[in-house]
Amino acid sequence: MRSSPLEHQAQPPATAHASSFGLLVAAAGVVYGDIGTSPLYTLKEVFAGHYGVQVNEEGVLGILSLVLWSLLWVVSLKYVMFMLRADNEGEGGVMALTALARRATSAHPRLSATLVLLGLFGTALFYGDSMITPAISVLSAVEGLDVAVPGLSHWVVPITVVLLIGLFVIQKHGTARIGTLFGPVMVIWFSVLGLLGIHGILQRPEVLQAVNPWWAFNFFLAHPGIGITILGAVVLALTGAEALYADMGHFGRKPIARAWFGLVLPGLLLNYFGQGALLLADPGAARNPFYLLAPDWALLPMIGLATLSTIIASQAVISGAFSLSQQAIQLGYIPRMQIQHTSSAAQGQIYIGVVNWALMACVVLLVIGFGSSGALAAAYGVAVTTTMLIDTLLVAAVMLLLWKAPRWLAIPLLLGFLLVDGLFFAANAPKVLQGGAFPVVAGVVLYLLMTTWKRGKQILFERLDETALPLPVFLASIGLQPPHRVDGTAVFLTASPDAVPHALLHNLLHNQVLHRQVVLLTVVTRDTPRLDPSQRFEVTAYEQGFYRVLLNFGFMEEPDVPAALQHCPDKTLDFAPMRTTWFLSRETVIPTRRLGMAPWRERLFAFLHKNANSSMRYFGLPANRVIELGTQVEI
Repeated sequence: MRSSPLEHQAQPPATAHASSFGLLVAAAGVVYGDIGTSPLYTLKEVFAGHYGVQVNEEGVLGILSLVLWSLLWVVSLKYVMFMLRADNEGEGGVMALTALARRATSAHPRLSATLVLLGLFGTALFYGDSMITPAISVLSAVEGLDVAVPGLSHWVVPITVVLLIGLFVIQKHGTARIGTLFGPVMVIWFSVLGLLGIHGILQRPEVLQAVNPWWAFNFFLAHPGIGITILGAVVLALTGAEALYADMGHFGRKPIARAWFGLVLPGLLLNYFGQGALLLADPGAARNPFYLLAPDWALLPMIGLATLSTIIASQAVISGAFSLSQQAIQLGYIPRMQIQHTSSAAQGQIYIGVVNWALMACVVLLVIGFGSSGALAAAYGVAVTTTMLIDTLLVAAVMLLLWKAPRWLAIPLLLGFLLVDGLFFAANAPKVLQGGAFPVVAGVVLYLLMTTWKRGKQILFERLDETALPLPVFLASIGLQPPHRVDGTAVFLTASPDAVPHALLHNLLHNQVLHRQVVLLTVVTRDTPRLDPSQRFEVTAYEQGFYRVLLNFGFMEEPDVPAALQHCPDKTLDFAPMRTTWFLSRETVIPTRRLGMAPWRERLFAFLHKNANSSMRYFGLPANRVIELGTQVEI
């Protein structure tokens, strides 16, 4: 297993120690912002009344025990100790895990196809979750105004909307400067969570009995009607568990694990137990146990700190959506979009306008439509528990088929993960009828878009191959009837490595000339995040000055084609900028009744293909050296 490159840098002991501490602080800010703000609303939702949980010793201690052991099993064991080891060359997240699972099941095509579809659905649900998380987090923080100054309750939604719109507006300017505040602010946040919790526990130390898992089992026995249903509220304590796996490539496994066990988990558990102690002392505090745990003099500063922390948590989700979109574009699951790099120093800091504005519109509509964190909590959980379940299924294939782990160890562990994930999923499934349909519908729509794009591209390539001229036949005809040759290099981008590009045939037909060097270039995205330079090129030389070049990129790399070709190992090829002309084929897709996809999906694919970002921008080609030749393709 490979960990993050950041962990392999040779450094003096003092520098390495400082760097490790810096990574730990940064991980606390970026990775754990989401789960770190869950105490704002979790117990408030549990004891809101509609679940029927009584604010008494049995209810409070039972819920605290459920929260404790859920955090230990799902986050500590499954994600931190286990899933973080399922890295794709240092990268994590559902897309990276899907690529890994596809590699593990390469000998089983049907299983591989099924797992890829599951991974795509998990990716789609991540976007649905990305819409709810900023809305519920910031809204729950601003709702503290209703506790501090009840007369300001009608301003909660407008203030939340303004804060969220401001957050999305600044995305195009990059988050490098704001990012430097993430870690320190969240360290303060978790420290304050712990201190408030300790203060509450000291008032009612008997709350520590909830460490005994018997209270969790007893809760199910005493409340057979709501025992499983209550997991739909307990799952709020697990918000963002998948994020720590997705952000592994930025920080490495060790800083993420150390931040969890050394800072985040203690702060969360102390605060939850402190809230529980408050509820034992004053059942009326159930209306907002987080803010009522703070002293009166600290209430307004806590609202400010909580708001800043939830904005940080939202920023992490938005950045994750950008990163996931980039991976999906590279792997060919969504149309190409314009990607703007907002930092010259940090490769991972990108901005995708379409994703940003679509997320903003959905988040604002959620805040206005639901109006409170309690209402939004009813919509939360379906998407995240489904994603957790998909993660377990994907990692099962990796563990059993790729790692060849001992079955006596792997199967019981995986069954345990499936059982817990299944219980959480079953508890949240009824939420589909209570507002939870929104993230599911969003996920289904995005899933249909991704599968339509992927299948449409496959059909398009098949149609082009039907009329393609085999390269050996073309070269033979060139030898018999040589065209006029001009100086320079012509690069024809083509998706098919074994056929003559349509752009080349059109150019020869209309201009009746060929360049001295003709390069048929195919850009391939591999299932690994990054490639070693020795794996970048596959060059084949033919007669008549023709070359076939396969240019390989990892799914986390930026496909800057002109820059990459400057390092081509075949020095006979001349890619001098002013002597190289780039030829692209621009296909116009025409839906037909031919066997392929449903008519509505063909029309959808034609629309997506028409509005996709051009290959010229995506591959970084110089605009003044590109010639595009159009062709119509019936699918």
